[in-house]
Amino acid sequence: MNPMGMERPPTGHDVELAASAAAGDRRAYGELVRRHGSAVRGLLRRLGADSATADDLAQDAFMTGFEQAAEYRGEGTFGAWIKKIAARLYLKKVKRDARLIFSDTVEPVEEVMVRDASGDAAGRIDLDEALKTLSRGERLCVSLCYGADWSHAEAAEALNIPIGTVKSHVKRGLDKLRAKLARPEEGARREAHG
Repeated sequence: MNPMGMERPPTGHDVELAASAAAGDRRAYGELVRRHGSAVRGLLRRLGADSATADDLAQDAFMTGFEQAAEYRGEGTFGAWIKKIAARLYLKKVKRDARLIFSDTVEPVEEVMVRDASGDAAGRIDLDEALKTLSRGERLCVSLCYGADWSHAEAAEALNIPIGTVKSHVKRGLDKLRAKLARPEEGARREAHG
Protein backbone atom coordinates (compact mmCIF):
# COMPACT_ATOMS: atom_id res chain seq x y z
CA MET A 1 0.00 0.00 0.00
CA ASN A 2 1.13 3.52 -0.61
CA PRO A 3 1.14 6.29 2.04
CA MET A 4 -2.43 7.29 1.08
CA GLY A 5 -3.67 3.81 2.04
CA MET A 6 -4.47 2.85 -1.57
CA GLU A 7 -3.22 -0.33 -3.18
CA ARG A 8 -0.60 0.18 -5.85
CA PRO A 9 -1.41 -1.12 -9.30
CA PRO A 10 0.47 -4.28 -10.23
CA THR A 11 3.74 -3.68 -12.03
CA GLY A 12 5.86 -5.84 -14.23
CA HIS A 13 6.20 -6.92 -17.80
CA ASP A 14 3.06 -7.77 -19.76
CA VAL A 15 4.06 -11.45 -19.84
CA GLU A 16 4.21 -11.55 -16.03
CA LEU A 17 0.88 -9.73 -15.72
CA ALA A 18 -0.75 -12.10 -18.22
CA ALA A 19 0.56 -15.10 -16.28
CA SER A 20 -0.89 -13.64 -13.07
CA ALA A 21 -4.19 -12.98 -14.87
CA ALA A 22 -4.25 -16.58 -16.12
CA ALA A 23 -4.00 -17.62 -12.47
CA GLY A 24 -7.05 -15.45 -11.70
CA ASP A 25 -5.47 -12.14 -10.67
CA ARG A 26 -8.01 -9.56 -11.86
CA ARG A 27 -5.85 -6.64 -10.73
CA ALA A 28 -3.00 -7.81 -12.96
CA TYR A 29 -5.37 -8.07 -15.89
CA GLY A 30 -6.80 -4.66 -15.05
CA GLU A 31 -3.30 -3.25 -15.47
CA LEU A 32 -3.07 -4.85 -18.92
CA VAL A 33 -6.41 -3.28 -19.84
CA ARG A 34 -5.16 0.09 -18.59
CA ARG A 35 -1.95 -0.23 -20.63
CA HIS A 36 -3.54 -1.37 -23.89
CA GLY A 37 -7.16 -0.21 -23.84
CA SER A 38 -6.74 2.99 -25.82
CA ALA A 39 -4.63 1.27 -28.51
CA VAL A 40 -7.30 -1.42 -28.95
CA ARG A 41 -10.09 1.17 -29.19
CA GLY A 42 -7.96 3.16 -31.68
CA LEU A 43 -7.47 0.11 -33.87
CA LEU A 44 -11.20 -0.62 -33.86
CA ARG A 45 -11.99 2.99 -34.87
CA ARG A 46 -9.41 2.75 -37.66
CA LEU A 47 -11.06 -0.43 -38.87
CA GLY A 48 -14.30 1.54 -39.18
CA ALA A 49 -16.13 1.19 -35.85
CA ASP A 50 -17.82 4.24 -34.39
CA SER A 51 -16.71 5.25 -30.87
CA ALA A 52 -19.47 3.41 -29.00
CA THR A 53 -18.97 0.23 -31.01
CA ALA A 54 -15.19 0.47 -30.53
CA ASP A 55 -15.69 0.76 -26.77
CA ASP A 56 -18.07 -2.22 -26.69
CA LEU A 57 -15.83 -4.40 -28.85
CA ALA A 58 -12.72 -3.44 -26.87
CA GLN A 59 -14.50 -4.50 -23.70
CA ASP A 60 -15.52 -7.79 -25.33
CA ALA A 61 -11.94 -8.32 -26.54
CA PHE A 62 -10.53 -7.80 -23.07
CA MET A 63 -13.13 -10.13 -21.55
CA THR A 64 -12.17 -12.78 -24.11
CA GLY A 65 -8.51 -12.08 -23.41
CA PHE A 66 -9.04 -12.62 -19.69
CA GLU A 67 -10.76 -15.93 -20.36
CA GLN A 68 -7.93 -16.96 -22.70
CA ALA A 69 -5.01 -15.39 -20.77
CA ALA A 70 -3.36 -18.80 -20.33
CA GLU A 71 -3.05 -19.00 -24.14
CA TYR A 72 -0.83 -15.89 -24.27
CA ARG A 73 2.71 -17.23 -24.15
CA GLY A 74 4.65 -14.00 -24.68
CA GLU A 75 5.76 -14.94 -28.19
CA GLY A 76 4.67 -11.50 -29.38
CA THR A 77 3.55 -8.42 -27.49
CA PHE A 78 0.42 -8.58 -25.40
CA GLY A 79 -0.83 -5.52 -27.30
CA ALA A 80 -0.59 -7.34 -30.64
CA TRP A 81 -2.27 -10.43 -29.16
CA ILE A 82 -5.26 -8.51 -27.76
CA LYS A 83 -5.55 -6.43 -30.98
CA LYS A 84 -5.91 -9.65 -32.97
CA ILE A 85 -8.76 -10.70 -30.70
CA ALA A 86 -10.40 -7.27 -31.09
CA ALA A 87 -9.99 -7.29 -34.89
CA ARG A 88 -11.58 -10.76 -35.13
CA LEU A 89 -14.53 -9.58 -33.03
CA TYR A 90 -14.95 -6.53 -35.26
CA LEU A 91 -14.90 -8.63 -38.42
CA LYS A 92 -17.48 -11.02 -36.95
CA LYS A 93 -19.71 -8.05 -36.15
CA VAL A 94 -19.31 -6.53 -39.61
CA LYS A 95 -20.07 -9.84 -41.29
CA ARG A 96 -23.04 -10.41 -38.99
CA ASP A 97 -24.33 -6.94 -39.83
CA ALA A 98 -23.74 -7.67 -43.54
CA ARG A 99 -21.88 -4.40 -44.06
CA LEU A 100 -18.56 -5.70 -45.35
CA ILE A 101 -18.29 -4.27 -48.84
CA PHE A 102 -15.10 -4.33 -50.87
CA SER A 103 -15.47 -1.60 -53.39
CA ASP A 104 -12.87 0.76 -54.70
CA THR A 105 -15.05 3.77 -54.06
CA VAL A 106 -13.92 6.25 -51.47
CA GLU A 107 -16.42 7.33 -48.89
CA PRO A 108 -16.86 11.12 -48.90
CA VAL A 109 -14.63 12.90 -46.41
CA GLU A 110 -14.42 16.57 -45.61
CA GLU A 111 -11.09 18.20 -46.31
CA VAL A 112 -8.99 18.70 -43.22
CA MET A 113 -7.18 21.93 -42.39
CA VAL A 114 -3.51 21.03 -42.35
CA ARG A 115 -0.89 22.52 -39.99
CA ASP A 116 2.83 21.95 -39.79
CA ALA A 117 5.00 21.73 -36.66
CA SER A 118 5.72 25.46 -36.67
CA GLY A 119 2.00 26.21 -36.41
CA ASP A 120 1.63 27.50 -39.97
CA ALA A 121 -1.47 26.31 -41.80
CA ALA A 122 0.29 24.01 -44.22
CA GLY A 123 1.61 20.61 -43.19
CA ARG A 124 0.19 18.15 -40.62
CA ILE A 125 -2.71 15.74 -40.95
CA ASP A 126 -3.49 12.90 -38.59
CA LEU A 127 -3.59 9.24 -39.47
CA ASP A 128 -7.25 8.75 -38.59
CA GLU A 129 -8.29 11.45 -41.04
CA ALA A 130 -5.97 10.05 -43.71
CA LEU A 131 -7.42 6.54 -43.23
CA LYS A 132 -10.90 7.92 -43.88
CA THR A 133 -9.82 8.73 -47.44
CA LEU A 134 -9.20 5.04 -48.23
CA SER A 135 -11.82 2.68 -49.57
CA ARG A 136 -13.31 0.35 -46.96
CA GLY A 137 -11.27 -2.58 -48.29
CA GLU A 138 -8.03 -0.61 -48.23
CA ARG A 139 -8.71 0.69 -44.71
CA LEU A 140 -9.54 -2.78 -43.37
CA CYS A 141 -6.52 -4.44 -44.95
CA VAL A 142 -4.05 -1.72 -43.92
CA SER A 143 -5.46 -1.59 -40.39
CA LEU A 144 -5.40 -5.38 -40.00
CA CYS A 145 -1.90 -5.83 -41.42
CA TYR A 146 -0.29 -2.81 -39.77
CA GLY A 147 -2.56 -1.91 -36.86
CA ALA A 148 -3.33 -5.44 -35.67
CA ASP A 149 -0.06 -6.95 -36.96
CA TRP A 150 -1.80 -9.63 -39.04
CA SER A 151 -0.09 -11.34 -41.95
CA HIS A 152 -1.58 -10.96 -45.42
CA ALA A 153 -2.67 -14.59 -45.20
CA GLU A 154 -4.45 -14.05 -41.86
CA ALA A 155 -6.28 -11.02 -43.24
CA ALA A 156 -7.26 -12.90 -46.41
CA GLU A 157 -8.62 -15.81 -44.39
CA ALA A 158 -10.54 -13.59 -41.96
CA LEU A 159 -12.00 -11.45 -44.74
CA ASN A 160 -12.62 -14.45 -47.01
CA ILE A 161 -10.88 -12.82 -49.96
CA PRO A 162 -7.84 -13.85 -52.05
CA ILE A 163 -4.43 -12.99 -50.60
CA GLY A 164 -3.64 -11.05 -53.78
CA THR A 165 -6.62 -8.78 -53.08
CA VAL A 166 -5.33 -8.13 -49.57
CA LYS A 167 -1.87 -7.30 -50.92
CA SER A 168 -3.37 -4.97 -53.53
CA HIS A 169 -5.52 -3.18 -50.94
CA VAL A 170 -2.52 -2.81 -48.62
CA LYS A 171 -0.23 -1.48 -51.36
CA ARG A 172 -2.80 0.99 -52.72
CA GLY A 173 -3.77 2.04 -49.20
CA LEU A 174 -0.17 2.61 -48.11
CA ASP A 175 0.58 4.55 -51.29
CA LYS A 176 -2.43 6.79 -50.66
CA LEU A 177 -1.48 7.27 -47.00
CA ARG A 178 2.12 8.16 -47.89
CA ALA A 179 0.88 10.72 -50.40
CA LYS A 180 -1.70 12.13 -47.99
CA LEU A 181 0.68 12.30 -45.02
CA ALA A 182 3.69 13.63 -46.93
CA ARG A 183 4.66 17.11 -45.89
CA PRO A 184 3.95 19.60 -48.70
CA GLU A 185 7.64 20.43 -49.25
CA GLU A 186 8.49 16.68 -49.46
CA GLY A 187 5.78 16.19 -52.07
CA ALA A 188 7.13 19.11 -54.09
CA ARG A 189 10.68 17.69 -53.90
CA ARG A 190 9.45 14.27 -55.05
CA GLU A 191 7.63 15.82 -58.00
CA ALA A 192 10.69 17.90 -58.94
CA HIS A 193 12.98 14.84 -58.85
CA GLY A 194 10.40 12.32 -60.15
